Amino acid sequence: MIFVTKADGGVSYVSPEWTVFTGQAAAEAVEHGWFACVLPDDHEVAVTFLREARDRQCEYSLRLRLRRADGSYAWAMIGAVPSFGPPGRTFLGYLGSVTEIAVSGSEPLGAFGTLARFVPPPVSPTTPPGSALELVADHLLIAHGLIEQDHAKEMLPVLRQALMQAGVLLARSMTASDPSGRFH
Repeated sequence: MIFVTKADGGVSYVSPEWTVFTGQAAAEAVEHGWFACVLPDDHEVAVTFLREARDRQCEYSLRLRLRRADGSYAWAMIGAVPSFGPPGRTFLGYLGSVTEIAVSGSEPLGAFGTLARFVPPPVSPTTPPGSALELVADHLLIAHGLIEQDHAKEMLPVLRQALMQAGVLLARSMTASDPSGRFH
């Protein structure tokens, strides 16, 4: 599941897989509405962690529990990379993904996050990308993690530009579905 945030941290786009997985309409997930799907025990950790990531404008990974459409909870990895644009490398927000993950039992019992690098887990078969642009965004996020591992950092500026453009196009596609700017 792909998402885009604005610089203030408010979500401006969630892929249709979000609604399939959580049962929450995209219009309800925008801004900070998606927090309604976070397990109450994980809510404060998630809010605090994401605020710190936004303030630092850095990559992050956050592991927490999300409510599924059937009311049960599943562990998910949320991660994102920041986008910067003109003028002067202005922080624009994040392009990220949400992936259902299996837990081994050795992890902490509650939500936790890591600031710095985000390497997406493999795509879950329960939430495959729904559009070609979302698939491209998924692959760009994976490529970003691989480049960091392989030390091919000279490619990062070009890749980050592509990530930013994918985020802009995804966010634009969500608002283009209703020219008035309202969500249904």
